[in-house]
Amino acid sequence: MYKKILLLSFLLFSFLTNAQTDNLQRINIEMNNVILKDFFSYIEKNYSYTFMYDNTEINDNVRISVNEQNQPIETILSSLLNSKGINYEMQGKQIILTRKSLEASANTNQPERRTVNGKVLDEHGDPVIGANVVEKGTTNGTVTDIEGRFSLPVSKDAMLQVSYIGYLTQELATTGKNVVDFILQEDSKSLEELVVVGYGTQKKVNLTGAVDQVTSEVFENRSVANVTQALQGTIPNLNISLDDGKPTRSAGYNIRGKTSIGQGGSALVLIDGVEGDPALLNPNDIASVSVLKDAASAAIYGARGSFGVVLITTKDPEKGKVSINYTGNVSSQKPTAVPDFVSDGLLYAEHFREAYYGWNNYSSLPNKINKSQLYSDAWLDNFRKRREQGITDDIVVEPDGTYTYYGNVDYYDMLYKNRTFAQDHNMTISGGSEKADFYISGRYYGYDGLFRYNSDDYDMLNIRAKGSLQLTNWLRITNNMEFSNMTYHNPLNVGEGGSIWRNIADEGHPTSPIFNPDGSLTMSAAYTVGDFIYGKNGIDTHKKVLKNTTGFSAMFLNNKLRVNGDFTFRNYDNNEAQRRVPVPYSVKEGVTVLLSEKYNDYKKSIRNTLYTATNLYAEYEDTFNDAHYFKGMIGYNYETSKYESTYVQRNGLLFPDSESINLALGDAITTSAGWEKWKIAGAFFRLNYAFKDRYLAELNGRYDGSSKFPENEEWAFFPSLSLGWRISEESFWHVNENFISDIKLRGSYGSLGNGNVSSYNYMELLSIETAGYIVNGAKNKYTSAPDVIPRSLTWETATTTDIGVDMGFLGGKLRLTGDYYVRKTKDMYTKGVTLPDVFGADSPKGNYADMTTRGWELSLSYNNKFTLAEKPFNYEIRGTLADYKSKIDKYNNATRSLDDYYEGQTVGEIWGYRTDGFFQSEEEIKGYVNTIIKTSANGTTYPGDIRFVDVNGNGKIDYGDKTVDNPGDQVILGNEEPRYIYSFTLSGDWNNFFFSAFFQGVGKQNWFPSNESGFWGQYNRPYNPLPKWHLGNYWTEDNPNAYLPRYAGYTPSLRETISDRYLQNIAYIRLKNIQVGYTIPQHLIKRAGMQNVRVYVSGENLWSWSPLYKRTKDWDVANTFSGSDPDLTSGTSGDNYTYPLMKNLTLGLSITF
Repeated sequence: MYKKILLLSFLLFSFLTNAQTDNLQRINIEMNNVILKDFFSYIEKNYSYTFMYDNTEINDNVRISVNEQNQPIETILSSLLNSKGINYEMQGKQIILTRKSLEASANTNQPERRTVNGKVLDEHGDPVIGANVVEKGTTNGTVTDIEGRFSLPVSKDAMLQVSYIGYLTQELATTGKNVVDFILQEDSKSLEELVVVGYGTQKKVNLTGAVDQVTSEVFENRSVANVTQALQGTIPNLNISLDDGKPTRSAGYNIRGKTSIGQGGSALVLIDGVEGDPALLNPNDIASVSVLKDAASAAIYGARGSFGVVLITTKDPEKGKVSINYTGNVSSQKPTAVPDFVSDGLLYAEHFREAYYGWNNYSSLPNKINKSQLYSDAWLDNFRKRREQGITDDIVVEPDGTYTYYGNVDYYDMLYKNRTFAQDHNMTISGGSEKADFYISGRYYGYDGLFRYNSDDYDMLNIRAKGSLQLTNWLRITNNMEFSNMTYHNPLNVGEGGSIWRNIADEGHPTSPIFNPDGSLTMSAAYTVGDFIYGKNGIDTHKKVLKNTTGFSAMFLNNKLRVNGDFTFRNYDNNEAQRRVPVPYSVKEGVTVLLSEKYNDYKKSIRNTLYTATNLYAEYEDTFNDAHYFKGMIGYNYETSKYESTYVQRNGLLFPDSESINLALGDAITTSAGWEKWKIAGAFFRLNYAFKDRYLAELNGRYDGSSKFPENEEWAFFPSLSLGWRISEESFWHVNENFISDIKLRGSYGSLGNGNVSSYNYMELLSIETAGYIVNGAKNKYTSAPDVIPRSLTWETATTTDIGVDMGFLGGKLRLTGDYYVRKTKDMYTKGVTLPDVFGADSPKGNYADMTTRGWELSLSYNNKFTLAEKPFNYEIRGTLADYKSKIDKYNNATRSLDDYYEGQTVGEIWGYRTDGFFQSEEEIKGYVNTIIKTSANGTTYPGDIRFVDVNGNGKIDYGDKTVDNPGDQVILGNEEPRYIYSFTLSGDWNNFFFSAFFQGVGKQNWFPSNESGFWGQYNRPYNPLPKWHLGNYWTEDNPNAYLPRYAGYTPSLRETISDRYLQNIAYIRLKNIQVGYTIPQHLIKRAGMQNVRVYVSGENLWSWSPLYKRTKDWDVANTFSGSDPDLTSGTSGDNYTYPLMKNLTLGLSITF
């Protein structure tokens, strides 16, 4: 379906592009009795052509008249120039004029001339196509061909000048030479000169705020479902957290650590100046991503930018010849980690018995393996005998038809495909002139899903049409339309209603096969993989975004005064259809049972968000007396959002494959709805001043209003000031630039508000409910008492101080950027003071808490080259490192309970107990008092149990009052916040080959597995899966130094008691991306009309290492905090029960015409 849509879109785009190109090549002109030079100027100014000629050859002062309407440029030139004895040659937008040979030979007054040939190459030895080659001081020139070659008649002692965008202009004398070759050097300074900031751009060298930027290179040659997966780790202190590896997963964007313990809050993410979801954006459309980290750079966004701003800017049209680019790849994908559980049924059953028996004080045996399989010691003995006798049948049909199972099943092997595939196709058409330009792109990304049955297929279609039109010499109109269409099938389990991973943990016993002899599902299968095999249950998500931004840009006073405005309309549909039907299974031959008969329903969820944004701003820029640079901006922003949702659910499906609520005829009909509307408005300004590019100052401010606060608290002002000093521009600076090439100090201070509160928190909200009893023959409606509202509700305020340095060494080859910051977040929206019970209601939340975050970040890059086999080898090394810590300054916790935040707490602290190995004998247990941590059902302590340390020396293990002042034997063991977040990149190119490797990781972080984590295996519940790393790794008399205690399930001393013994170090390093590619030489592709062809192989998440892997590799280290699937559960069903992160190997191709 979507492939057809994409094809039709491309055909439409091709038609529009051809039409646009045809219009650009047709000329409307009426000029009477003007000189030829004026004709050239008119064509150059209005149609972006360039005339190149030697004015000693061509007389451009002759008079001409021309009147042509809607004619190709070639027709007009032929008609006009032939009569003047002038030849012309068109090379793209370049028109080269020469005298006809007969007239040239007759002109004896011409100076002595000769022809110089040559070629223009880049540093890699590749030809530079379309480079301008001009005889200096004249208009005589030409452009290089597809092989970088040129031929130009010049005067005797001519100086040739070569220029091309992105390269340094180069000059060479031709005296005594007939062949002159040029090797152009990249002008990295000009390429990186402008950085995208709020409502505009600034020169990087003049920035005074903390801003980082990456370009489209981050996303090139990578097969990722969405932008977030490629951006992770690329910018220091931009912390992107992905709950799991689902292709649909949107991430939280955090800048510089903990934001707010009250309302929370992520960084503001703007796509072309408008809020959007990067997960629905085409990565190939992105030109740059800027991160505004401090208050100085983000203040222009006021309350929305309180915790930083991420600015994603899409590509603009490329003026000149129409170019068409196709980029496509196919990737092979598999999980980075799959739990390695015991699939040997006998081994599993033996450990199940041991774990159950050990917890029950070695006095009680189980009769079931949870709900889905019977157990007895006789059955286990028979299992052993069958194994000894070599009997491999895993099912026995008893005389009464009952099934007895002796399985050996790997449920994860049945769940996941060995390998899945994804395809990514992108086409871009771009071109135009100074008068009009266009950029059209389309992308299709298809993912075949990870699950072997009822798979989670994912399809994404992106279309973008972007262009502008110069209406007058002072007014330009722009339009940017974006459409995204995403569909995803998420399979469900109706058994127990949990996610598949949690259900496997509870019912996926390897002793139970998937199928019975008659082909029916077993009970264990019905709860787990069998539901997927049945293939009826799931949620189909369909997201659509249509966004359009229309804007204008007006220029006055020689472009010193610019007025800009835009209006954005975005419609976001997020709809779901959910079907749940019972799953049939059998425990007895010929008898079918339905699992979860209560589920036989269909649910439609319709959610729509309508968002509008209006921006109007003007800026004035000028330099006075060649020393004083000034730029001022003032503007207004207004945004609205309206959210509506409708939910309808009905039971009684007629068929298990029903795909419409019309086919549900049950009496249980449930409807509900949601509605929210908010508005924000703000007036903002920015003033920049620079004296001789040496002393820099910037003042920002925004006056913000939000409908989410009471009338008397709706408005607030958020200012910032930043200063910079380019020491290397001082007259006293005489340091050799090959040592320190430039240095800039900068500092900033400012405050921002956090308006991330629910729209109606300040109101008394009434809920309408139906009584559960009948009065006068009906269940009557009633309103519930509203919650108590806070006396006052206002903005959380984040005030940031930042000190930074930017330095260049070794002639600019080595660059260092460093920042230290302090962010104080005040009036955080948290719980109120504890009120007496007689108050009769919960204490309302309000602005009661403060927090301070301190951190630093470093970025270091080095660029250089050397010669290898007479070819330049260019390389770059870049590294980043960042760290932060947050401390609570104020919080309503008078007792300083350890169950909540408290004043003086370092956010992320992990409190727990110290341990001293295991008890090795009954003798060691004597005198040990521990009444709070059970290691067996009746509280008896056995050899092999954990020995906790009596830290406070009171003769027993206790937790005191569970407060900071009296924590009993608890101490701070670690911290769950990430520390020393780093990345480094190595890239290079040589002789048309290119490569890069990108690593990222965390230097320090702790994790203690939750009580439902798969880490614990049968220590959690005896019937849970048995991790292979547990085998031989638990205490016995013969293995006293094991890592795990004696084998016993349901053990609170492990899964519910945080201890230093099982606190995990989850620092890690990951090879996030590696790629190798080759650019096909021009001489091999030019006849096919191609400008560039590139093939590449790329890998994503191919390798990682962590201290955690010394214990287990059952889960990816980055998934440890993921909890359970947030789409199907509340997120608290246990660690690691989520969609795995994926690694892939990609083969790709990029072609430009």
